[in-house]
Amino acid sequence: MPIISAPHEFNEDELYIDLRSMFGQSLFLKCEGFNFAGSIKLKAATEMVEAAERKGLLRPGSVLIESSSGNLGVALSMIAASKGYGFLCVTDSRCNLATRRLMEALGSRVHIVTEPSPSGGLLGARIDYVRAMCASDDRYVWLNQYTNPGNARSHYRRTGPAIARQFPNLDVLFIGAGTTGTLMGCSRFFKEHHPSVRIVAVDSVGSVTFGTPAARRMIPGLGTSVRPPLLDDSYVDEVVHVEEADTIRTCHKLARRGFLFGGSTGTAVSGAVRWLEQHGSPDLTSVTLAPDLGERYLDTVYQTNWVHDLYGEDVLSEELAGVPPAA
Repeated sequence: MPIISAPHEFNEDELYIDLRSMFGQSLFLKCEGFNFAGSIKLKAATEMVEAAERKGLLRPGSVLIESSSGNLGVALSMIAASKGYGFLCVTDSRCNLATRRLMEALGSRVHIVTEPSPSGGLLGARIDYVRAMCASDDRYVWLNQYTNPGNARSHYRRTGPAIARQFPNLDVLFIGAGTTGTLMGCSRFFKEHHPSVRIVAVDSVGSVTFGTPAARRMIPGLGTSVRPPLLDDSYVDEVVHVEEADTIRTCHKLARRGFLFGGSTGTAVSGAVRWLEQHGSPDLTSVTLAPDLGERYLDTVYQTNWVHDLYGEDVLSEELAGVPPAA
């Protein structure tokens, strides 16, 4: 077993779940939530902080500031606590209460934006607040996950190669699109080293990332109200959009088999299963990613009143449809 002296030194990301028995498709789910930050965002956070340290941007007394829907905020809270930096996370009202409390428990401050900007929605309002804080105090250091090359580089160096080692004959890789750091890092790796792998981006209905109209989105993680600067469409072969109701149903199907995951996982799995039903074959090997686990979503995705109020009382009436009985 490893012995560590800092929390970001541990990250178990070599675990995969075979989803065939649950969804009837040849789909493997890469689990990224088994670290002290609880999500895949630990990779990007570590890469961006260490790059800022090498450049001399972070010094004793520096205060990290970042816009985050939740998981990157937790990862930066953990790293800041470990390294002795301050951290201010700028989020919005969709951020889970458990996530906000976790950041505060780690010693970070959390600012919640409640009013969207006229052109950029809640994300735009968050970024506006970050810029105003940086202009008011030179102690603040904004890593800017939306433009920082370290966001994608962490997945080019780690996530993509790890998948290729485990699945040398991979046919399709499904990747959820948020900041598109994971999507760009993995897709660039595969296009350069394994160009036969088909890259399918999975996005939420209501996200503008790939040019579709903006609409209400209540589940944090995937999707954006502003096109991500990191995105390069040429690395993406296809895009699948998933309704949030389908995300909810998929999360509950997984939970009924003992696998509690967050909303981004539900979206990625739902999109992958639908694509495979339309285009797949028994011989295809496909992988998607689970960015985090489900404990932070107990008051939202897994809370009956929250689900019924937003998506209707019948949204879960068929949550077990298509799931064969357990052996």
